[in-house]
Amino acid sequence: MNALLKLSRQIDALTERIGKLAIWLVLIVVLISAGNAIMRYSINYSSNALLEIQWYLFGLIFFLCSGYTLLRNEHVRIDLVSGRFSKRAQTWIDIFGILFFLMPMAIAIMTLSWPVFVSAFESGEMSNSAGGLIVWPARLMVPAGFLLLIMQAVSELIKRIGFLKGLCPDPTDKKKATSHVEELANAIKAGKGEA
Repeated sequence: MNALLKLSRQIDALTERIGKLAIWLVLIVVLISAGNAIMRYSINYSSNALLEIQWYLFGLIFFLCSGYTLLRNEHVRIDLVSGRFSKRAQTWIDIFGILFFLMPMAIAIMTLSWPVFVSAFESGEMSNSAGGLIVWPARLMVPAGFLLLIMQAVSELIKRIGFLKGLCPDPTDKKKATSHVEELANAIKAGKGEA
């Protein structure tokens, strides 16, 4: 079990790094969006490529952050019933949900979306919009994002089993942490200090 908990910590560390990267992608999307709007209204210029890169990056943020959201225990939950149970019972409910709902859904979507990506990549599929982008990077986001979610689900499963065995703390305890906005502001300040 100790080897599995070590694997879980490694997955968590990877997920955490990916989540931090996604924070920067939010800033990039905002800058591209603002720049595109300023150009459209000031010099009457708009680009389908700029619009599509915003969509691609938004999709990338969503898919990159699905595992990060699970790690942070920030996903949508309905605790109306399970909130009345003990921590051990809640942990068993989480294990059941991961094994019988999350994992089968994520594996099915990852498996079914892979051929769509391969087809787009092999055919060199392009956007239907004039001046648009190639499509395969957007198609790749789906299986890659669900792979990251599956990896984090495995980590969460390991931690919950470890908790039931008394080998690790409750993985659902939320730690008081800075918000994502505060993290981005701190990262920007740190970047200015290095320059």
